[in-house]
Amino acid sequence: MSFAIIETGGKQYKVSASKILEIEKLNVKVGQTIKFDNVLLLNDDKSTEVGSPKVEGATVEAKLLDNVKDRTVLVFHKRRRKHSRKKNGHRQRHSKIQITKILAKDGKVIDEAKILEKKKPMKGEKKVVKKDVKK
Repeated sequence: MSFAIIETGGKQYKVSASKILEIEKLNVKVGQTIKFDNVLLLNDDKSTEVGSPKVEGATVEAKLLDNVKDRTVLVFHKRRRKHSRKKNGHRQRHSKIQITKILAKDGKVIDEAKILEKKKPMKGEKKVVKKDVKK
């Protein structure tokens, strides 16, 4: 199983094809393709290449699935015996991405995601639900 280590948003992520990640928010529209050029390590099944600091020419392509907000983190400051307190909430913004391709230095595809598109029922079709019948 091949993988790569990329850096984005000041953090490092181990990625493989078709993996879904939540990373720091990117200013990209939903559905667009993103290229990560900052590849720190590249591993196919045969060899491992470590960059210093990055592997030149290697890229990782991903598709932006959604921009989401994290759960609320409460920030509470209180000074005892002063009747002074402050309560704030914070929701960090994240981008949810799916890795589609890992490309080597020479542009060769090391790993590619197999994307299965869900078939939506057509208008008028009913969803078939099978039930166990006791005899």
